[in-house]
Amino acid sequence: MTDAKEILSDMNDRSREVFRTVVESYLESGDPVGSRTLTRSMSEKVSAATVRNVMQDLEYLGLLDSPHVSAGRIPTQMGLRMFVDGLLEVEDLKAQDREKIDATLGKNAGDVGGMLDRVGSALSGVTQGASLVLTPKQESEIRHIEFVSLAQDRALVVLVFSDGHVENRLFTPPPGQTPSSMREAANFLNSLIEGRTLGGLRQDMQKEIAARRQEIDVLAQDMIESGLAAWEDDDSEKARLIVRGRANLLGEGGAAEELDLIRNLFDDLERKQDIAEFLELTEDGEGVRIFIGSENKLFSLSGSSLVVSPYMNSDRKIIGAVGVIGPTRLNYGRIVPIVDYTAQLVGKLLSDRT
Repeated sequence: MTDAKEILSDMNDRSREVFRTVVESYLESGDPVGSRTLTRSMSEKVSAATVRNVMQDLEYLGLLDSPHVSAGRIPTQMGLRMFVDGLLEVEDLKAQDREKIDATLGKNAGDVGGMLDRVGSALSGVTQGASLVLTPKQESEIRHIEFVSLAQDRALVVLVFSDGHVENRLFTPPPGQTPSSMREAANFLNSLIEGRTLGGLRQDMQKEIAARRQEIDVLAQDMIESGLAAWEDDDSEKARLIVRGRANLLGEGGAAEELDLIRNLFDDLERKQDIAEFLELTEDGEGVRIFIGSENKLFSLSGSSLVVSPYMNSDRKIIGAVGVIGPTRLNYGRIVPIVDYTAQLVGKLLSDRT
């Protein structure tokens, strides 16, 4: 397939105008665009037949598609990608959007978890889409760990950090674990915990298990190793993902198949699959990135788009990300500055606390 940027550079002014108009109209309405509609908005007077020929050429190039034989055209994923990369005009951040975000972040900014939760709500409300906020990993030293059995296949780990921060995380314990064995595991961990972060504790546990391998009987050894694997698999040291505004997507009108895809997307998010990859998407550099449909593995099933930007700490290290997810016909020009501003503001607030 020819590179999209080369196709754009090879287009004449008429083809570029037809393409831009089709995409902009589709992003606004979600409806296919017909040739007669285009003739009324073209800068030069051309016939509907001429416009149809141009649209057919664009369809041949893989930039437009016709959902029905008699319908107008809509942009393909490749067409949206080319529009975003080469023709998108990013708007200035609207004062009212800025004010809503500022007001949300200004409330009790000392509570990082609460602040980031409100960031998600603000982004969802301002954009009328679903928001994603990847919170920073907790790197403080741990003071205490406690496991609480909730059901046969459900348990809670309570982490108390040296800075006073407390986190409660749900996880699925290894089969056969009892409240008693969980207390023993917590006691074992707490004996190693002083002066260690969660990552350091896990490394020390691995060393401790290796050192005592000959001293521990097979059953006890299996319990400790299984517990450690379950801890890692449960992503307990990885960042937390906040999802807000699910109803903004599920409540939209659309075909049942599309709604099922959206539900599958959020089911994946709620199961926290591939969350580590979410932050990796942003690690190639600063600024906002746009992923359309299948370009993003995490959202490929839903055919949704993601506008995401990392935020950094005072050392210019990426520690989290904020983003907006919605249908591929997102108003990218408006969403990009909102996400960019929010990411910069979150980074500044977190840096000011350190």
